[in-house]
Amino acid sequence: MAKKDLFDEIIECLKMQALVSPDTSVSPEVCREFFSDVEKPRRAPVPPRRIPPVSSGSDHASGPAPFVRPSPAPAQRVAAPAPSVRRQTPAPEGKTPDKMNWDELYDAVSACHACKLCATRTNTVFGDGNPNADLMFLGEAPGADEDLQGLPFVGRAGELLTRMIGAMQFNRAEVFIANTVKCRPPNNRNPEPDETEACRPFIMRQIELIRPKVIVMLGAVPLRLLFPEVRAGITRLRGNWMDYHGIRVMPTFHPAYLLRNPAAKADVWKDLQQVMAVFGKKHIPRRRA
Repeated sequence: MAKKDLFDEIIECLKMQALVSPDTSVSPEVCREFFSDVEKPRRAPVPPRRIPPVSSGSDHASGPAPFVRPSPAPAQRVAAPAPSVRRQTPAPEGKTPDKMNWDELYDAVSACHACKLCATRTNTVFGDGNPNADLMFLGEAPGADEDLQGLPFVGRAGELLTRMIGAMQFNRAEVFIANTVKCRPPNNRNPEPDETEACRPFIMRQIELIRPKVIVMLGAVPLRLLFPEVRAGITRLRGNWMDYHGIRVMPTFHPAYLLRNPAAKADVWKDLQQVMAVFGKKHIPRRRA
């Protein structure tokens, strides 16, 4: 058997490590070098082994078959495991969302065909967290990762939101996170007015059932949903308390915006500290050694 070259050994080592530790961090350079269709260094051709002729009257070759080294298979992205599947039942007939309990509302969202987004979705994204939370975060619309997993804020923006929640001295299990619309718009575009209106009864009922003390609005889309009469934009209104049927509302920038504009994180942190004060939480800066 021919000896494996260094290139093949590195390939197999990295693939085995990825199987054993899926969270292993692999740099982009390594991905480009070892997990893409990279042309291997050319080696001098090895003359093929000569196969002895088949003996007459025999169904088998008189010698062993030649060994052929299989070329490494191109690396494939492994889809994230599907979320635990909850039993879905048809929405109760004759019952509008404002009369539904939590489970009925979930089933109604799962079966919703009220707008065109149902034709392109993979999963509906009902929300995530504590249904009795005092603090609620309201975003815009699911993205690709959210559509795949059926959970809100699980992509890069979701990772940032999780860190923001932690900095506020909460964790994701304590709060409730939802989006203005429950299905992903194609190409991550903003929801259109008819799509927002189709989902309005669902998010209104969620707010009514949760009855949080504070809602943090993330971006302009939820601002327009809860306050359609307000003409000012999120840039002007962020950091200013608003009132939604007795619930205090803090508008601020969406985490996805912060990924594109890191300098705005300082403004958002000021907004979040106002929310922390409502819950008696105070940020204590770390002292530098």
